[in-house]
Formats: sequence, structure tokens, C-alpha cells
Amino acid sequence: MSTKRHTGGTFTAVGLDIGTAHITATLAEMGRDGKPSILGMARIPSRGLRKGAVIQVDSVIADITRVVRDLESSSGAKIRAVCASINGSHISGVNSNGIVAISGREVRQIDIDRVLEAARTVAIPSEREIFHLFAQQFVVDDQDGIRQPLGISGVRLEARVHIVTGSSASAQNIVNCVNQSGLTVSDIVVAPLAAGRVVLNDEERDLGVVLLDLGAGTTSVSVFRSGAVCHTAVLPVGGHHITNDIATGLRTTPQVAETLKVTVGSASVKFVSRDDMVEVVSTQGRSLTSHPVPAQPPSLVSRATLADIIEARVQEICSLVRREIAKGVSGEIFSGGIVLVGGGSLLPGIAEVVEQLVGLPVRIGSPLNVTSTHPLVQSPQAATAVGLGVHALEAAEGGRWYGGAVGPRPMLRRVGSWLSELF
Repeated sequence: MSTKRHTGGTFTAVGLDIGTAHITATLAEMGRDGKPSILGMARIPSRGLRKGAVIQVDSVIADITRVVRDLESSSGAKIRAVCASINGSHISGVNSNGIVAISGREVRQIDIDRVLEAARTVAIPSEREIFHLFAQQFVVDDQDGIRQPLGISGVRLEARVHIVTGSSASAQNIVNCVNQSGLTVSDIVVAPLAAGRVVLNDEERDLGVVLLDLGAGTTSVSVFRSGAVCHTAVLPVGGHHITNDIATGLRTTPQVAETLKVTVGSASVKFVSRDDMVEVVSTQGRSLTSHPVPAQPPSLVSRATLADIIEARVQEICSLVRREIAKGVSGEIFSGGIVLVGGGSLLPGIAEVVEQLVGLPVRIGSPLNVTSTHPLVQSPQAATAVGLGVHALEAAEGGRWYGGAVGPRPMLRRVGSWLSELF
């Protein structure tokens, strides 16, 4: 199903979040009242990705095929095109300026297009490409802080923008996997920015807010100020690192460690009792040969010991986040605080620990102003998939996203798409 209008007056589109831990597909609809809703969702464990990047093509193709079939089966839709996510530590953002002379007495759309094109002319390595360009503000002569300059009189127009770039090869791998699944890519959106589209409100973006996407392979930091994106970074550490720490510290398998983290884990020792014990199946003494060895009985471990391991890694992540926020917008006040999304935001006590260590108020984010009867839609884990569906709907209708604008990307031209995104 490509994005299209049905006879009933509604648009539909499909978002495909290709994550390290899960692949999630959403079927979104824009009703005649202009409000988005999620008609269906399918979610399966992900294979073949590491830290957001494709490392096993066949596994990713199989998983995309399966999750799309699940969505088709549950919704009755025939899916042909998707708006896909991209993530990974190769994603980064940079701020840039562009200046042009106004062609007439007042700013026209052609002037806005020209100044944005001038702003996007930055030196980036040949192996990278621009995924998004967000207009932060415009300046007409000496008047700054303008969000929409159309019709304003002046002689010089300046645009201050935020440009998000990433690896062309990583994007092409996503496109290839989707194509080999029998689908086409209508658009690619950086995962945390898609999530921010549906979990942040206008007031938070205006006051200043930090969106933290705590994923399995990465932690994404997106900073918003005065209604626009002003800093983007993806850290190569996430929930899987916590799982590996548990497996190493308790001498157990990653599978057992993940179960412990999800079922009895805590982001801080403060929230558990040292007298509360859990059983852990140990790998200690297992044979590395084909000779059988006696099974090892489970050992008892305090939940506080488990929380100690988790908290150490959470502290490291928070330290990196603090550094990234300071790097992007040093000295700024973020009255909107921090909004957490992603699977890591479900860890008990995580909001309190992040608030204490980063020094900003924290809330767990879930999609806003999106209706659905599906139980997973309001989960912070679903934020990116829901955001992708909503973005695809709004792009098809010429909607706006974060107040910026960007033209078609070379990578999508190579696969036969010529898109004009309005942000």
C-alpha cells in the first residue's frame, strides 16, 4: 500500500521501524478531520542488525517480509510501499547558515527555496548524505527569530538551519533490504526524529526539550529549541550493552540476562531490596567440547546485585548524554526537560535516575494526538513506528514537520523516487 486517498476521503500510509531489537510496522490513516490514527501494528524480534546497521542482509529481508505479512493479515491491507527508519552512530547533525538577496520587495517562496539551498551547501564527505534539513529561524535584514518569512519586506534573507547527515551505504542497505522484500521505500526518516514528531508537544519544543531514544543498540539525543531541531547525535551504546554487562557479571547467557533485565531489573539499587533474591542459570562449568557435563543448579542472586550492574551502565549513558547536550547547546535552559522513548524507557526507575544524573525533569513519552485501539500504540517502544506513519501521511498531503524544508535526496533518486519533503 502506497500512501493514497481512499474514496471515503482518508489517506493511508505504512511506517516501518527497522530497529536492532524489533522491527515494527504500522498502518496509519489520516481521516477527513485531519487527525491521524493507527489502524494496525505488527511487531517481531529483529535479527541481522547491530547498533542500527544492517550486518546480515538475508535475516533483515526475511524479518521485513514477515512483519509486513503480519500487518497485511491483521489489517486486510495490501502493502506496496513504506516509510522506513534509519539509525546508528553514523547519524550526526550540524548547524549551518545561508544568505541571499531578496529578489523583490518582499520575501517570496523562490527566495526561501534559494536561501535553504544555500544553507545546505556544506562540506560533507562523499560517503555521507543529507537526510533532513530543518529550518530553525530566518533573518530578514536585522530582524531575527522569524519562523515564516513569506511576505516580509527586506533586502537580505538569512536562514539558520540544522542538517542531519548519515552514511549513504547504511541508507542504501535499508533500501535494498526493503526492495528485496518486494516493497518500495517512499521515504527514509532518522528514527529519533520520527519519534519526536509524535511524543513532543509544541510547548516543549518552544521551551527547549531533549528527546532521548533509549534503543537496544544505540541511544539517540535530539535537542529542540524555539520550535526546531538544533542538535542531533546517536551514541553507540544501548540496552544490549546492559544485557551483556549482566551476562558477564552474573556468568549467564545473554538470553537469561535479557529476561532478568526485563522482568526484575531496575535502573538503581534504591528501588530494590538486597533481601529480594532471584534465580540465575549460570554458564560456569559448562563444557566447551561435545562431552556432556552435569547440569549446574541455578544460583541465587540479590536483585540489588543485578541493579548494581544495570546502574553502572545507565550512569555511563547519562554521562555521555550530558556531554552531548552541552556540546550542542551549552548554557541553554531546557524548561521542557527530557522525554524518554524506546525500549530502555520501560526499565523501572530509569526516569528518576536520568533526572538525577542529567539534572533535568524527565517524563516517559508516548504518542500524542494519535488514536488507535491497538494496545502497543501508546507504548514508548512504538513511538518511532507511529511517527513514521504520521510523517508519511503528512508528507503526502504537503504537511509540515518541525517547520523546516528539504528537497529530494540523491539516494532515493537512485532507487527511482523523486520526493519533496516538507518539515
